[in-house]
Amino acid sequence: MTEMPPEAPVSTAGMMPPAASACPKIIQNRADFLLAARARKQGSAAMMVQGRDRMDGDPAIRMGFTCSKKVGNAVARNRAKRRLREVARSTLPELGRPGWDYVLIGRKDVTASRPFHLLLDDMRYTLRKLHGG
Repeated sequence: MTEMPPEAPVSTAGMMPPAASACPKIIQNRADFLLAARARKQGSAAMMVQGRDRMDGDPAIRMGFTCSKKVGNAVARNRAKRRLREVARSTLPELGRPGWDYVLIGRKDVTASRPFHLLLDDMRYTLRKLHGG
């Protein structure tokens, strides 16, 4: 009979449970995209952001992404969406409002090629404008 290796000690020092809004959920239903399309919109050089207050009592921040075929072929659209996803993950926990849906729409020739720090600035700008700041 073989002996099992010892288990690593469990350390809880410095660990905190993640905040509910730190991990935005993904919008997948077409109906939610259509509701966001009728809500507030704010554009920037690299993207369009649609935002709406769901007013359903759920404090989760939800995000969705879309890029039309105008953005390019599947490779270009997926690259643009990956970049938008990372921008949203970086900014929404800090600047997004609980109970809101955000849909980020990529722009042709810009979203995939714009320097990342400028994408972050664009996202911060659109969120300030959407929330009236």
